[in-house]
Amino acid sequence: MKNLKKSHHYIKNTNSVSKKIILIAIAFVSLQAVAQEKRKGGERGDRDMMKNLSAEEIATLGTKKMTLALDLSSTQQTQVETVLLEQAKERKAKMAEREKAKNDDDAKKPTKEDRLKMRNAQLDSQIAMKQKMKSILTAEQYEKWTETQGKRKNKFKGKKGRKNNK
Repeated sequence: MKNLKKSHHYIKNTNSVSKKIILIAIAFVSLQAVAQEKRKGGERGDRDMMKNLSAEEIATLGTKKMTLALDLSSTQQTQVETVLLEQAKERKAKMAEREKAKNDDDAKKPTKEDRLKMRNAQLDSQIAMKQKMKSILTAEQYEKWTETQGKRKNKFKGKKGRKNNK
């Protein structure tokens, strides 16, 4: 009889421990899911917001961010806003072009030559942007701006790499 009571007590304690472990595991899994949703929402939320803005709004936001980061003068602000507006208009036009091509029934993937042309055009645009910014900014501001551009590029590469690993 004594052994039966001891074994019953042991089983009772084992069930209690098992329940606690299961509850902890469920809590951990649910916290992970919530954390990932927040991360995804933040990245996509910014991108979606930018899609819905006009070219002028994008240029204004970009100018204000640069003013805060680089302490731009009012003259520099107007020059930067002009450059960013031009860039935003080009980007919006290309985005609309891609959307149109994507929605066409006979849409084809770009050939190797087409991708090369697009990449060359993109690099030419980046070179032109650097030259424009170099003429607008002081040497110190330009150095800081190129550093932030490098960080943004690395951040994007990191996200792109994570995306492909899934």
